[in-house]
Amino acid sequence: MSAPARLRVDLAERGYDVVVGEGLLAGLAEHLPVPAHAERAALVTNATVDRLYGDAVRAGLAAAGLEAHTITVPDGEDAKSLSVAETGYHRLAAIPLRRDDLVVALGGGVVGDLAGFLAATWHRGVAVAQLPTTLLAQVDAAVGGKTGINLPEGKNLVGAFHQPLIVLADTQTLATLPERERRAGLGEVAKYGFIDDVAVLERLEAEPAAAVAGDPTVLTEVVRRGVAVKARIVAADEREGAERMLLNYGHTIGHAIEALTGYTRYRHGEAVALGMVAAARLGERLGVSETGLAARTVALLDALGLPTGGVRLDPGAVAEVLARDKKARGRGLRFILCATPGRAEVVDDVPAGAVEEVCASLA
Repeated sequence: MSAPARLRVDLAERGYDVVVGEGLLAGLAEHLPVPAHAERAALVTNATVDRLYGDAVRAGLAAAGLEAHTITVPDGEDAKSLSVAETGYHRLAAIPLRRDDLVVALGGGVVGDLAGFLAATWHRGVAVAQLPTTLLAQVDAAVGGKTGINLPEGKNLVGAFHQPLIVLADTQTLATLPERERRAGLGEVAKYGFIDDVAVLERLEAEPAAAVAGDPTVLTEVVRRGVAVKARIVAADEREGAERMLLNYGHTIGHAIEALTGYTRYRHGEAVALGMVAAARLGERLGVSETGLAARTVALLDALGLPTGGVRLDPGAVAEVLARDKKARGRGLRFILCATPGRAEVVDDVPAGAVEEVCASLA
């Protein structure tokens, strides 16, 4: 087992480390920085993850001198709701979790988003440690300080930026993921190859079966590379004013697909995969992307077992969702498009007709 990689998200006094490696949860007390005067930790997780790792994390919190209180939330996107958040606030009050105490998020992106939102808003902000256990969360959701909950009108419409105290990405946890969850996470991993680090694409193209099977060498490398890209971008643009928008490659149409299918048909990474296919086709149609990008995108995603079509979208419904998109500006449509693997850019005023055409192509 190699030594963990430690990557810094350099945000001055709000900066923190992302530690990527195997066996981190078993040595939690060794890696967890405990805030001064902290006495209690609210461990936010779901029942499935709690059965697998809850005892180890509670033991680690106790070894770090913290009294652990577990808050169990539902599985899936249903947990990111106003009603679940309200229940969480009542649980925090009952502990009681004070301003110097700590929230610990143990689970996938949903748990991390919800726990981070609770931490951001409880006592106007308490510390949160992110312990992501899914590939999607390790490579993306747990890093960068975005927190949020969903409304029926759209995903993550209510939220806050709240940087974590630390992120511990224990890649051993990826072995216990259902294969579909690993595949979905690989959709988000591939994004980093298209927007910045082409070596990610090349590794996935060379060993797609190993990546899907959960090969620890392959997954640890792509998680480390993905986190390195995100850490650099977040440090340069914490609040998504410019470069950080590149991290939304594939997400504009991906989020619309999630919303229009009720957040039940596709995992997030699957929707992003479809969104990247649409973005690649859109980029080629507009002359922004190099010829062949869409074919390469489809070939890679097919090899990873991710969806590249089979979804019929109503143009009017898509337009309505895109109008609510947080990245929209004025009346024009804004997209992140990949010029060539390893380089992406923000494109404004994308014609609605072009978007309709690429959405239709996903059928």
